[in-house]
Amino acid sequence: MSDFNEFLTLDARLVILRALNEQSDGRLNDSLLADVLDTYGHHRSRDWIRQQLRFLADLGAVKNTDIGPVMVAAITRLGVDHVERRTQLEGVKRPSIGA
Repeated sequence: MSDFNEFLTLDARLVILRALNEQSDGRLNDSLLADVLDTYGHHRSRDWIRQQLRFLADLGAVKNTDIGPVMVAAITRLGVDHVERRTQLEGVKRPSIGA
């Protein structure tokens, strides 16, 4: 993976965690996450988004549930801790201070 592609992937994972953290119940489906990522310039397929959700689940940052053809991600305490800079997850861009 090129350095720039790696940077984009790390950033997209952070965008996913932030979007989940902003929800009152901490959950979004892969289709809504695609819309959020598009807003931040990450135009990716739902399959790519699902790969990232599985990666984040392997880290313990999210819990995924398949509901028919839709994957729903729920942020975990570890994911919240990363967004709020209390811990750092390898493979996810570190949030900037004050963001």
